[in-house]
This record gives sequence, C-alpha cells and structure tokens, in this order.
Amino acid sequence: MDPTYERIYAAVARIPRGRVATYGEVAAAAGLPGRARQVGYALHALPAGRPVPWHRVVNARGEVSPRAEPRFETIQRKLLEREGVAFDARGRVSLARFGGAVHLAKGRSRRASR
Repeated sequence: MDPTYERIYAAVARIPRGRVATYGEVAAAAGLPGRARQVGYALHALPAGRPVPWHRVVNARGEVSPRAEPRFETIQRKLLEREGVAFDARGRVSLARFGGAVHLAKGRSRRASR
C-alpha cells in the first residue's frame, strides 16, 4: 500500500465517533498540508472491509462530498447520523459543533487543548 495513503488512513482512524474532520484537516494531520484532494483519492481507494471511518470526513463546508455513485452520499450521511452527527436543512454538518474536535497531527482534541 502507498505509504502516503497509510498516513492518511492513520489520521482518519483518529477521528472520534460522532465527530467529523475536513479533507484539509486530515491532509494536514497526515503531514500533507494543502493536499485535501489527495485525501479524497486515498479514501476512494480504501480497500473494502478496511476498518477506517471514512464517513467522518466531510468537505470544508461541512457537506458530504458528491460521488460518482450517489448512494454512497446517503450511506455516509446515515452512518454519521447513527453516530449522533446532525445535518441542517441545507445538508451541512455544523463544523463548530461536530468538527474541529481533533487536532490529528498530535492525536488529541483541539477542544481539550483550549
């Protein structure tokens, strides 16, 4: 497996249940600042059955990013809702409430370090 993808998967694995991180936050945590798209590529390439909580990664607007197969958008939303993540009427997650909880580069909560 690509070592860059492994770093991305390790960062995603540190996102706590019921919280989200943006593609950019994951990229920075993986030591790849400014490479949010690479996080998307890595998650698209995630082997089936690998225990990485891919569904906890959203775009910078707090939205589930569109996919070639729309059913995955619904699956991601349902998985997040099952964890207690709420969406507003526009289909967005409040990043103030559910995001920013992880400072993945250090493997701890940003809120805990405030």
